[in-house]
Amino acid sequence: MKIIDLHCDTLTKLGENERAGLRINKFSVDLERLKSSSYMAQFFALFIDKEEHDAYDWALHLADIFKYELANNCDLAKQAYNYMDIIENDRQGIVSCLLTIEEGAALRGSMENLKKFYDMGVRIITLTWNYPNEIGYPNCMMEHQNKGLTEFGHDLLDEMNRLGIIIDVSHLSDKGFYDVAQSSKVPFVASHSNARSITGHPRNLTDDMIRKLAELGGITGINFFAGFLGTEAVSTVENMVKHIRHIYNTGGSEVLALGSDFDGISSRVEFGGCSGMEVLFHNLKKNGFSETDLDKIFYGNALRVIKDVLK
Repeated sequence: MKIIDLHCDTLTKLGENERAGLRINKFSVDLERLKSSSYMAQFFALFIDKEEHDAYDWALHLADIFKYELANNCDLAKQAYNYMDIIENDRQGIVSCLLTIEEGAALRGSMENLKKFYDMGVRIITLTWNYPNEIGYPNCMMEHQNKGLTEFGHDLLDEMNRLGIIIDVSHLSDKGFYDVAQSSKVPFVASHSNARSITGHPRNLTDDMIRKLAELGGITGINFFAGFLGTEAVSTVENMVKHIRHIYNTGGSEVLALGSDFDGISSRVEFGGCSGMEVLFHNLKKNGFSETDLDKIFYGNALRVIKDVLK
């Protein structure tokens, strides 16, 4: 079993806890557990709540933490920038760590800043979080669901396509999703979103979105937050399997991936942190998913999109 997880917020935990480190910690993700649990790659988000921090400055601060931690743990992990880096690191038994931005306000509406973040290794950008920004509108407010990308947002998609940065529509308004689907020339992702027809939360994807994402070669990473999975207070494996089964039946095996949201969610996950992912794997196997399907879900589909988009 190999694993690629498209989204965690562990860097935020480190930014809020100066004595904590990435090698081993009390959070849901650390490098020792990633290594022992056969992770091929983990994407680490530079998450910004722009009402608490200056978006650009806080993103740079978290990126500095990321760089420092990897420099001091090169026996376990290494930053990756593209498909070949991931393949080579995996061959050497090293976990690949990739940077993402969760809140496009970090760009301050500047293509120059986009290039700066690209140069430091950002390879996925979640276009919005929970507030409108220079790019578009969030899906957490119903009054924004029918508002799409701004003019800058459309221009940004073109430049992200050109540079080789994966567009992420998790948190984006419904209209914004369809703007991306119409405009992006390469596959895009919903890095941490589930099925809205199973759990009617606006953070989840409608069946039509799932089909459109699959049609365009994209993927959605299953999110482990209880509120996106069901009505229980705990994030259960049973509910994860329900969402995966529905997305599989709606969009096929090629559209599924993992986007745990570890260290960014408040609910307790039934199997703990990153070291418990084999529990989900074996439960899916018991529920009739083939080894081929499981390989696609746990790493193969994500690796395909990485190969298609990153340069």
